[in-house]
Amino acid sequence: MMVADTVSQDTVVSMNYTLTDTKGNVLDASQGEPMEYLQGHHNIIPGLENALEGLKPGDRKQVTVQPDEAYGKHNPELVFALPLDQFGGQTPQAGMMVQLQSPEGDMMATIVKVENNEVMLDANHPLAGQILNFEVEIVGIRPASTEELSHGHPHGPDGHGHHH
Repeated sequence: MMVADTVSQDTVVSMNYTLTDTKGNVLDASQGEPMEYLQGHHNIIPGLENALEGLKPGDRKQVTVQPDEAYGKHNPELVFALPLDQFGGQTPQAGMMVQLQSPEGDMMATIVKVENNEVMLDANHPLAGQILNFEVEIVGIRPASTEELSHGHPHGPDGHGHHH
């Protein structure tokens, strides 16, 4: 078993993190449950993955990630309207996330507003176009198993945890 003591390709990294926007609002945090990801396999956004390379357990780092290295720019083509009657009698509310079937497969969209029997939707990632500030603490690092490498993500203590 090779010993993994730095964040490097094919290591499973366990980290605590707090994600804030440019105004300091907390958008996401590990809250005492460290998140595991597989370094070098795009489990996390590229800007963060690249910045963590070479860190050791116990290291803390502040990372600011620009939109191109995070969830991309906000794409105006992903903002569109659907007739209210497509929502099957539900009352969509602004801010709700809905899953839509599209020719490319299922996609998540956020309801922007509802007016005149039309529902405005935004299928951009909620963090598209945003500069993200991460405060990260590396908790642990271990070599990935063969199975984890073939699946491209870590398997949690229960054998198969998915965090997206």
